[in-house]
Amino acid sequence: MPEHRVGTREEFEAARQELLVEEKQLTRRSDELARKRQELPWVPVERDYGFETEHGTKSLAELFDGRSQLLVYHFMFGPQYEAGCPVCSSIADTLDANAVHLKARDVTLICSSRAPIDKLLAYRERMGWSFPWVSTVGSDFHRDLGFLHTEEELRPFLEGEIPAAESRLAEATGTDVLGYVTEGPGLSAYALADGTPFLTYVTTARGLEPAMAYYGLLDRAPMGRQEEEGEEILWLRRHDEYGTT
Repeated sequence: MPEHRVGTREEFEAARQELLVEEKQLTRRSDELARKRQELPWVPVERDYGFETEHGTKSLAELFDGRSQLLVYHFMFGPQYEAGCPVCSSIADTLDANAVHLKARDVTLICSSRAPIDKLLAYRERMGWSFPWVSTVGSDFHRDLGFLHTEEELRPFLEGEIPAAESRLAEATGTDVLGYVTEGPGLSAYALADGTPFLTYVTTARGLEPAMAYYGLLDRAPMGRQEEEGEEILWLRRHDEYGTT
């Protein structure tokens, strides 16, 4: 345990009240940003995407499953992967638990990947999840949103020093670094109006942290995230692998 300032309860309460003022400011700013997200212009999805599901091929509009809103988590599980990305798997743990609550607010939550549907469903069973998972094999759905990259686009990254995190995650998914980073994580949101789906929001990278509930909790633990720069995701494992490595 590192050295840390020790004080009285009175000193703690005074410092805590000062921090609370800033936390409330951040909350109000977050509310403002949420309003601005909802005010973004909607873009009609004109391409006729097809998705393989456990119940056959479906269109994007059919993925709403009778609701007016749809959230899609773009899960890194490429055709060459033997298993899903451990980081995306940690996110899916949070998504699965929240899907039922989102349904109560007219929102359908699904995951989308490029691996064949049978491989996705087998991995879902291993992980104990129940959310709908669709395959985009043969579709440009992920590419059009910026979550699928070509080798040419990745060349500057591949010709540099490969971070340890990418190497470990590639190994954990059963592919090489190129195969791993070809895929990208992301979240896209849609509204359905008069049978037409509209793209309403897209995010990736740290924009996905709201779906990584453990980070919000670690930020409130005494030692925080305990991550060195460049090693942020080295500690993450699939939930059935902790204690095995």
